[in-house]
Amino acid sequence: MLSYYFQGLMLGAALILPLGPQNAFVMNQGIRRQFHIMTAALCTLSDVLLICAGIFGGSALLMQSPWLLAMVTWGGVAFLLWYGFGALKTAFGSKMELASAEALRQGRWRIIATMLAVTWLNPHVYLDTFVVLGSLGGQLDAEPKRWFALGTVSASFLWFFSLALLAAWLAPRLRTAQAQRVINTLVGLVMWFIAFQLAREGVHHMQGLFS
Repeated sequence: MLSYYFQGLMLGAALILPLGPQNAFVMNQGIRRQFHIMTAALCTLSDVLLICAGIFGGSALLMQSPWLLAMVTWGGVAFLLWYGFGALKTAFGSKMELASAEALRQGRWRIIATMLAVTWLNPHVYLDTFVVLGSLGGQLDAEPKRWFALGTVSASFLWFFSLALLAAWLAPRLRTAQAQRVINTLVGLVMWFIAFQLAREGVHHMQGLFS
């Protein structure tokens, strides 16, 4: 059964490592040293719910409903464009220090709400957990499926907590105005690139619906 665990671990790591809204948010909270452990824990918990839903049957619901998939895709495109715009606005703003200070004053509940948004409004999360992991893990028998799911959950746990702690450790270097400008520029461009890719996929799906 360990082979299924490591398959899930490696596949989960491959899906979670690329920079996305979740990773960017966890990294920024680590840099600010503001509820970063809580953020990592909530991201891990969200991934546990999504991974289990995808592997244990949720993927069939998403794949059998083209309109639901289209709604998830276009909702995600809008969210990623908005998120990227916010990051670029901060990066090219003339008052980077004031923007960083304002971010540090965010309360616990605002951070939780933002974390839920970057996780549950991100269509890539559903594509990764429901489509990729669901289509692969859903084909396994009951016992291998549980080990496969445990492996993917372990990847999320290890990655989010490592990212939060590493960002907090490097905070003195990454919290400078110049570093924040570079980070926010990178995050904004990546979010818009992902949104563009999703929009192309969305157009392709819409053409299939009306053809």
